[in-house]
Amino acid sequence: METRICRQCLLRDMPESEHFQSMYDYIARLSKEDKVSDETYEKRLEICRKCEHLMSGMCRKCGCYVEMRAAMKIRSCPDIPDRWQTGK
Repeated sequence: METRICRQCLLRDMPESEHFQSMYDYIARLSKEDKVSDETYEKRLEICRKCEHLMSGMCRKCGCYVEMRAAMKIRSCPDIPDRWQTGK
């Protein structure tokens, strides 16, 4: 049976554990064409862990959840210069 995601719920309406699980489920369902390699994902997260714009899992530059943004090929670091490209 396929797990359905409520597309009309606000995060604040969900228990915290469900909210994070929903994000991880979304990342897991990304197609290989849309998702970076595990190695790239971990490198991006390590860069974000050291960034002064990271707060409670969110990027204060763009408001995204960094774990979700880091998983997608079409996304980049919103800082200037792009920290994921410079490695800083």
